Amino acid sequence: MKKILVVDDKSSISDLIVQLLKQSYEVESRSNGVEAMTYLQDGNLPDLIISDLEMPKMSGFELIKAVRESGFFSETPIIILSSLDSSEDRIKCLKLGADDYMMKPFNPEELLIRIEKALK
Repeated sequence: MKKILVVDDKSSISDLIVQLLKQSYEVESRSNGVEAMTYLQDGNLPDLIISDLEMPKMSGFELIKAVRESGFFSETPIIILSSLDSSEDRIKCLKLGADDYMMKPFNPEELLIRIEKALK
């Protein structure tokens, strides 16, 4: 079973995503980028990361940069799921190395399709 790491400081969002995905994937969640990097550095290797942008301690932007610079996790697909809707934010994420960008609120079916594509 593929493993997905969900990173979002709002437990209502991460819980919703975990519920949506847990039938088809092994899902872990962390509440910020620092916790996510600790999880990765502890030897966990997810097949995909879904992250918010606006989080305490380490933003989604910083998380993308840290994952891409890590070497070991640099090929792990990252989908950003954010309420930030400016073109500048989307472009910044893609330039930093995110593979996809979705807006909140999101359509669960669309998220599932994007996850499937990212995992191919």
